[in-house]
Amino acid sequence: MRALVTGACGGIGRAIVAELAGAGAAVAACDLPAALADGPPPGGRHAVGFDVRDAEMLAAGVQEAAGALGGLDAVVANAGVVDTIHRAERFPAEAWAGDVETNLTGAFLLARAAFPALEAAARAGGAPAIVFVSSASAELGLPGQVAYTASKAGLVGLARTLAAEWGARGIRVNVVMPGLIATPKVTALPAAMLATMTAAVPLGRVGAPEDVARTIAFLLGPGAAYVHGQVLRIDGGLGLSATSLAAGPPRSARPEQV
Repeated sequence: MRALVTGACGGIGRAIVAELAGAGAAVAACDLPAALADGPPPGGRHAVGFDVRDAEMLAAGVQEAAGALGGLDAVVANAGVVDTIHRAERFPAEAWAGDVETNLTGAFLLARAAFPALEAAARAGGAPAIVFVSSASAELGLPGQVAYTASKAGLVGLARTLAAEWGARGIRVNVVMPGLIATPKVTALPAAMLATMTAAVPLGRVGAPEDVARTIAFLLGPGAAYVHGQVLRIDGGLGLSATSLAAGPPRSARPEQV
């Protein structure tokens, strides 16, 4: 498998790169150039720096990755940000644009740029696939995160449209929705706050980045050959307790779900 992963230097991104590489994939680890200054994360064969908000830069980066790997069989749209926490009535327009451009527009630009390589893989008899990394907040709605939540919810519509259009081209498209995951931002939260948030998870624990990575690896592999246009929650049952989280964790909480 020849895979491209964006947001490769984040907590979940690093786990995805390592999981795919451990399964034998050749992985192009993609992130902002500054994040890749020391090279790709463990398991990454190539480091490709670009900003997903820049269409030309992104297209050149995808072309570079495909060239280095000899094609693409898998794309994981994992890049995402949640930079601003405000109630909706006070949410700055520029902050809205920043989140949406990265989380939603960037994912669309990535899929569009990768399409020729994925279609070529399908024509050659392969089974190419895309996985978009959304968030449990897309269904739950989290106070203070209107732009992040709306953009992550938009990934579902994007993925299902691509699934409807590209399935006949041999390209599978799916979405995962991670919940509370033990990324550096989450583990740095005050203990009492983290305990309150964990209590809303029926399984009673914070998920590991590897939980997300293993699910994505499955969706990209032959075991999911007939899984297409689906949304898969990786949240320990958090969606079952939406009412307990709807009131929101403490307003200062900033769980990273990207």
